[in-house]
Amino acid sequence: MTGSPTIGDEAPNFRATLADGDLSKFEFDDALGDGPIVLAFFPGAYTPPCTNEMVALQEHLADFEAAGAAVYGVSADSAFSQNAFREEHGIEFGLLSDMARSAIDKYGLEIDIDELGLFGVANRAVFIVDEDGIVAYDWISEDPTNEPDYEELLNEVREL
Repeated sequence: MTGSPTIGDEAPNFRATLADGDLSKFEFDDALGDGPIVLAFFPGAYTPPCTNEMVALQEHLADFEAAGAAVYGVSADSAFSQNAFREEHGIEFGLLSDMARSAIDKYGLEIDIDELGLFGVANRAVFIVDEDGIVAYDWISEDPTNEPDYEELLNEVREL
């Protein structure tokens, strides 16, 4: 596992499958240039803290979009599971299926949560990347049941 990028680093490029109701290829570098990108890594769809986090991001989505940001959830779940999860919880932003662990590895976030039977999943973390591809904010949970401070995320995006 490599270390995570920190503020001021160039955000690593990665490929994933975008689950946004449909399925399509996603390349991070192609998403740059239209404003900040919020990458919210989470261990697994349908687990209580992850559901809480994605629903909370959805509740703040209009504020993120008003600040010019795009929001993506990133997990090792299949894109099919992610689309079902999105539909069940009314999530309107895209989820990135990283079954190949491309983003998880490049951001140094792979963890095991033995008690839930989750292995090789993403630790809960949020990176905000500016439109030039530079990490402007990073938060990595020491405990994957903790959620980020959503107001802090919004303030960071607004400052960009």
